[in-house]
Amino acid sequence: MPQHATATTRLHAPSVAARATGLTKVYGEGETRVVALDAVTVEFGRGRFTAIMGPSGSGKSTLMHCMAGLDVFSGGSARIGDTELSGLKDRQLTRLRREKIGFVFQSFNLLPTLDALENITLPLDIAGRKPDQEWLELIVGTVGLAGRLRHRPSQLSGGQQQRVAVARALAGRPEIIFADEPTGNLDSRSGAEVLGFLRDSVRELGQTVVMVTHDPVAASYADRVVFLADGRVTDELLAPTPETVLDRMRLFDTKGRTS
Repeated sequence: MPQHATATTRLHAPSVAARATGLTKVYGEGETRVVALDAVTVEFGRGRFTAIMGPSGSGKSTLMHCMAGLDVFSGGSARIGDTELSGLKDRQLTRLRREKIGFVFQSFNLLPTLDALENITLPLDIAGRKPDQEWLELIVGTVGLAGRLRHRPSQLSGGQQQRVAVARALAGRPEIIFADEPTGNLDSRSGAEVLGFLRDSVRELGQTVVMVTHDPVAASYADRVVFLADGRVTDELLAPTPETVLDRMRLFDTKGRTS
C-alpha cells in the first residue's frame, strides 16, 4: 500500500485501536483467589507504539492476553476497534484474531520446514487470503529481509527470525499488533534492530503496536509507557527515555507497590 494511502487512512480512522474499561481477571476462588486485573481502564491509540511495564505479577501479560482475545476476562469490557470481545463465540474470536490482530512473541514460532517468505504469508494462506504484493514488499523492505526470503529459520540468526515474525504479524494489515517480550531471546544488537522495525512500522506504515516488556531500553522505543502494579494501571509516561523509564520503575518496590 502506498504511504500516502496509509496517511489518508490514519486521518479518517478512529483514534482508539483498542480499549479496556473496568477490565477484571480473577483466577481461583476462596483462599486461592487471585485478582490479576483489578478494574483496568486503558486506551491504546491508533498509529501509536505503547509499552506496558510493571513488576512480575503486575498483570501486564494478562492484560495483553485478555485484550488480544487469547484469555477470557472475568468482568468489564475489552474492545478491538468497535468490536466488543466479551460477546464473541470461539469461532468469532478466532476470526477476529486472524483478521484484525497480529502477534509477536518471545519465541519466534516459525515453522522450520518453510522458508522466510512462506512463514510470513502462512496466516494469510491458512485464511485463504492472497497477500497484497505491494504491501508485502513494503513490509519486507521495512524489516530488511529482502535478501533472506528463501532461507529457512535454521539458516537465519535469532534477530532475523524475529524480523520474520514481525513481518508475519504485519502481513495481514492488522488493526493492532500485540508483542509479548519480543526481544527476550535476542542479544542487545538484534533486539535493537527488532525494536527499530516495530517503531518504523508505526511511524512509516501507520501500524498500532502494544508491547509488554520489562526492559527500560525496549520501552524507550515506544511513544508511551503504561505502568501496572497489583493488576491496576498506576501511571503512564510519554516520550520515554531509558532513564525516565528506569526512574519511574524505581518507584515500585519488590512487591510491585508504589513506594
